[in-house]
Amino acid sequence: MPAKATSFAIRPVRPEDYEAWLPLWQSNNLGQSRDTVTAETWRRLNDPASHVHGLTAWDDDRLAGFVHYITHPVTGHIQPACYMQDLFVAPDFRRQGLGKRLVMALAAEARERQYARLYWLAESRNEAAQALYASLGVRLDFSFHMLPLSL
Repeated sequence: MPAKATSFAIRPVRPEDYEAWLPLWQSNNLGQSRDTVTAETWRRLNDPASHVHGLTAWDDDRLAGFVHYITHPVTGHIQPACYMQDLFVAPDFRRQGLGKRLVMALAAEARERQYARLYWLAESRNEAAQALYASLGVRLDFSFHMLPLSL
């Protein structure tokens, strides 16, 4: 049965969050992320000079979810864009609006920092993500292509 949290504290990732973050990160990646990738992701999330950032959502002392995002320059705008890379809510906290709250917290930060746009990708078969994102953003009719360059 899902935990019933009425409020969540949303804040940036902190170095001391690692032990709570790791199991959620592994679930987000279905256990497929290599240790070296995990270590580098964590390092980037905690490096103030990095373009990789994260917000965490807490229910008292339990990490309930996170959003990771990347800022980068774009053509057509002076300000950088913000790409939402990962949005993950722990199973016990799903269906409580936490995913939406994390996206809205990121949107508020993006507005404050005057980013050109906030954007993301979602698997077309992920019905929960599609429903959430349809309620938040404008769906663009593009196809996504990738040429893998490394493993």
